Amino acid sequence: MNTDLIKLFDSDEAAIREVLAQTLSGADDGELFIEHSQSESLSFDNGRLKGGSFNTDQGFGLRAVAGEAVGYAHAGDLSLSALKRAADAVGAVTRGYSGTYAAAPQRTNKKLYGDENPIGEPSFEAKVSLLQEIDAYLRAKDPKVRQVTASIAASWQVVDILRADGERMHDIRPMTRLNISVVVGDGDRQEAGSYGVGGRRGFGDFVAVDSWQRGADEALRQALVNLDAIDAPAGTMDVVLSSGWPGVMLHEAVGHGLEGDFNRKKTSAFAGLMGQTVAAKGVTVVDDGTIESRRGSLTIDDEGTPSGYNVLIDDGKLVGYMQDRQNARLMGMKATGNGRRESYAHVPMPRMTNTYMLGGDKSPEEIIASVKKGIYAVSFGGGQVDITSGKFVFGCTEAYLIDNGKIGAPVKGAMLIGNGPDAMQRITMIGNDMKLDTGMGNCGKGGQWVPVGVGQPHLRMNDMTVGGTQA
Repeated sequence: MNTDLIKLFDSDEAAIREVLAQTLSGADDGELFIEHSQSESLSFDNGRLKGGSFNTDQGFGLRAVAGEAVGYAHAGDLSLSALKRAADAVGAVTRGYSGTYAAAPQRTNKKLYGDENPIGEPSFEAKVSLLQEIDAYLRAKDPKVRQVTASIAASWQVVDILRADGERMHDIRPMTRLNISVVVGDGDRQEAGSYGVGGRRGFGDFVAVDSWQRGADEALRQALVNLDAIDAPAGTMDVVLSSGWPGVMLHEAVGHGLEGDFNRKKTSAFAGLMGQTVAAKGVTVVDDGTIESRRGSLTIDDEGTPSGYNVLIDDGKLVGYMQDRQNARLMGMKATGNGRRESYAHVPMPRMTNTYMLGGDKSPEEIIASVKKGIYAVSFGGGQVDITSGKFVFGCTEAYLIDNGKIGAPVKGAMLIGNGPDAMQRITMIGNDMKLDTGMGNCGKGGQWVPVGVGQPHLRMNDMTVGGTQA
């Protein structure tokens, strides 16, 4: 298709720009966000193709920013008449207001992913065949396998961002993902394991035989471990977190609290703490949207600002927030490339990209050996966080006892309970094996979902509250 989205309107660019300029006259900021997106997903469950979808969507979102107020309207109709109707609604926010239109974002020449649409390759038939192979492979691997669910998904998003000052930014964003989950059983007991991989590129290596088989083996391994797991103890104990995906706890317990809007409104547990110690010495946390082909990466954010490598916590001290343009301006800070939206139907807000903790100087073996009695959390499932208080609860999907410095029996039902700022102070050892997740993260905020990445090295955290089933 033609990726010049302005040409999809029933009018010429000059007329569109005239409406945009009139609408944003007197505004502090704003833009016309135009989007065309395609998505496909297939799911295979219990030996049959359970679901399939293909969607195409396009539309625009028009925004005017006046101080703390935002006027926003959107439509799926790329027509001049729809744009004028949106302008009438959005323009209300600037009536009686006189601002100075903010300078456009700085440009870079860096592209973090290709333009190719991943939906067409491999073919629909090949994708169905792949899901069938995954199902057959796992069922043949172990007689304990009772259910296999596999899904494959791809999307392709084209965005154009027009500003009233004449600036125009353009981005094409591919995304792919493969997920495998398996349920194993022994008698009346059943347990599950899962694996996911993805990124901003074509399927490529993700669907190569050795790659998907490694993923299937990992899902089965986790399920079989859980099948032998004993009830987790409850109480206060030392906890070791594995590298990679357990960074999702950092994302939730700390990352959301460092988004600019929560701090401007003083609803974050980190509000007013800039420059102060908020984590143990040695803890450095960054949000990095510049990693090539990663799920959370963006060449530009949804306001046109190039993504950045943003240090949030440096050696235990709070040094930065993640900012969109509006909150950055109101807080007297710089936009950091974190203004994100789910689609043209949503207003942008500060959101994470790839958020992770940098590595330290301890080996994973050294960290585990240092714990007399505790829990080794290898993987997490869902969690809940209260941004204002920082309190969190996370369930472990794979965890083990640590007994005299050695990994012991697997446990089920382990829950980590704590407070984000407090938990960051309880870190006493940081591993030298920082790793990002495999590319499966999604983040929800304000009713919007965006793809993200997480990561961390092995960590030791002292005296954490663990919820379990054994007193």
